[in-house]
Amino acid sequence: MSLLQSALMEHIPDVPVWLRKPETGLMMVRGRVGGTGEPFNLGEITVTRCAIKIKDSQNHDRVGVAYVIGRSKKQALLVSLADALLQDELQWNFWEAKLIEPINMHLANLKDSNAQKSQETKVDFFTLAREAGGE
Repeated sequence: MSLLQSALMEHIPDVPVWLRKPETGLMMVRGRVGGTGEPFNLGEITVTRCAIKIKDSQNHDRVGVAYVIGRSKKQALLVSLADALLQDELQWNFWEAKLIEPINMHLANLKDSNAQKSQETKVDFFTLAREAGGE
């Protein structure tokens, strides 16, 4: 079970109303030459979108919308649900603690892990050139 799913599934205040069930399609990705030049069509990616409506703690309608890269309908549903729940001002601190902080910690751990893997495979070319010149 994902981090997002475990946080959301135990605290869903209401059954969501489908505005757009999760559906998968293609989206054009555009790029720019050198980051500043003329835009061009780079290619297409698979995207899944979803839109739901739920009632918040004050019984107001909140609409959650999600576009996620890939074909995971469950991920699109969870992200749209998180989007709707995070719009409730009275519950913001609760959802920040349940959703945002754990996700930030997870991302920081991934960054540290990737940095450690990169450091293990780092090659110091200056040292290699100095050693090669000494022979």
